[in-house]
This record gives sequence, C-alpha cells and structure tokens, in this order.
Amino acid sequence: MSAQAWRDRAARVLGVAAADLVLEGTIGSFDGATTWLNSEPLTPSGLRGKVVVVQFWTYTCINWLRTQAHFRAWGQRYRDQGLVTIGVHTPEFKFEHDLDNVRWAVEARKIDYPVAVDNDFKVWRAFANNYWPALYFVDVEGRIRHHRFGEGDYERSEMVIRQLLTEAGVEDLRPGLASVQPNADEVQADWENLGSPESYLGYDQATGFDPDGGGSAWDKPHTYAAPERLRLNHWGLIGKWTVRSDASALNGPNGLVAYQFRARDVNLVMGPVTRGATVRFRVLLDGESAGPAHGADIDATGKGTVVQQRMYQLIRQPGSIRERRFEIEFLDGGAEAFCLTFG
Repeated sequence: MSAQAWRDRAARVLGVAAADLVLEGTIGSFDGATTWLNSEPLTPSGLRGKVVVVQFWTYTCINWLRTQAHFRAWGQRYRDQGLVTIGVHTPEFKFEHDLDNVRWAVEARKIDYPVAVDNDFKVWRAFANNYWPALYFVDVEGRIRHHRFGEGDYERSEMVIRQLLTEAGVEDLRPGLASVQPNADEVQADWENLGSPESYLGYDQATGFDPDGGGSAWDKPHTYAAPERLRLNHWGLIGKWTVRSDASALNGPNGLVAYQFRARDVNLVMGPVTRGATVRFRVLLDGESAGPAHGADIDATGKGTVVQQRMYQLIRQPGSIRERRFEIEFLDGGAEAFCLTFG
C-alpha cells in the first residue's frame, strides 16, 4: 500500500478522506473589506499554494466565541506547515461597525491572524455566506473543499485541514490533534441542560417579551413593570426604558431586566450609550446575590460595571441546573442591552 493510500485510510477512519472533500466552489474575493488588521490586504491569487481556512465572525457572538479556542489552536499547530487562517469580521450590531471596537476585540482575544473588516458585507456576499460563525476550507488551488456552519464538529474540521495539507505535499504532520485550551467564555455550552435560546431585547427580533399590564411603547420612553413570575424563556423590564428595534435603552437609574431561564451560563451583550461612560450593575438569581454562580464579569457579590460595548458573562452555575429567574439591575442610567445568550 502506498504512503498516500495509508494516509487516506487513516483519514477515513476519522471520517475524512480525499474523496469526501468535493469541490464546493472557489474562494471568494476579499476586495470588499473596508480594512485589514494584522496583515496587508490578502487576495485569492496571493494565497495560491497555501491551505486556507476562512472564518466569518462578529465579536459579540457567543457561538463564535465557543469556536475560537479551536480556531486559534489550528493556526498555532499548522501555520509552519502552510496553513493560513483568516478571520472575516462581519458585524451584527451597529456598534460592531466601529473599528475601535473591533481593534479592542482583536487585542483582547489575542488574535494574531489576518482579519478582514467587512463592514459592508461585501466579503460575506462574495462567499454567499449566511452564518456566524462559518468556516470555509480552501485547498492550495483556491478551491473550497469543505465548510462548517455553527459550532461543533471540531475533530472533523481539523482532519480536513490535515487532509488538505497532506494533499499539498506536507509529509511531517505530527500525529494527533491540536491541544485546545479555552478561556472562560470559550468553554463549550452545557448542551444537555441548555433550555434557553438566544433572546434579543430589541423589538425587531424579540420573542418572549412580557410587559405585564402596563403595555409597551416602541422607540420612546416608557415605564415598565415586569411580572413577579415569568414563564420559561420570557423576559420583562422594570423602570423607564426605550425599547428600540435593536436594543432596550435605560433612561434613568435603577432599571432592571428579568429573564426566566434554564442554562449553566447567562451572557448579555450590552454597553454604555455614551462612549467612555460607565454604568454600575448588580446581578441576582432568584432574588439573591449570584454568589458562587457569578460569571467572569461580575464579582462574588454579583456586582459589575459596564465599560464598553461587548458581551458580558454574568452567570456560570456550578452543580445541577434548574429553571431560575435572572435579574440584572442597572444602578446608573445610560445602559443599552442588546441580546441575552446562554450556555
């Protein structure tokens, strides 16, 4: 049996063989990128001869964050053998168009690979992409041979990389898969106990909003009173808020968001309305301090501060998971809350 046949056999055992990687098209153009970080502009022709993995992301997306440890590990493991990893940052929320915010995310996440900033969605359209996150695996001839939308399937994705490198003539691949070391909010979700979906706090995509008996009023200040009891995956507001198409914005101090959830983790995409401002908050579970269930962005008493527009990890529960009421009370005005996510 030839060396290539042995490699194909080994790959097939793990679910990937050369025959599995059919032609899906050619790598899209990066011409529409508004700028590049960590690199001069890259082109499909300039990438010929390299195995390339392109990932579409946006920096507040929890689904992307939970893939990042793997994507980082692949780049570190295989870059010296010809792999190029590229991130395409295509924003979901308005504030994710802000280049300073993207620069902050790149630095905070220690992203050292090239990032195409795709504020106009032109690269997104060039790849006919529709997902965050999305991975496209490209061979040395510029052909897309595999894709992955969303989280998971990490072993297969890495075996695709190894197969494409093998096809490119790399013969000294170390056995085994890359070592993955996730940071706090990169840890995989507790899928078995995850019973709450992503929940937007702007009326365009909101589900489960319960304004109690006081009704609601879009795009103008309104005083809300959340029900004392919420059904699972329903939420409410307390205080004077303006519910916009993309977010709920607090108009004065002591406003509160309540959500009835079932999950290990609770995250909230939020920020100050005014750049440079800070907003103090505290987090409660079933009316009490989060205590040992506190997330990375609050202290053991449940207190924290909103300092910039990003995703904040507020709850990470130890032990058994059950249905509970989450509340975040903003002690100062001037906060805006975009989306709750769970893990």
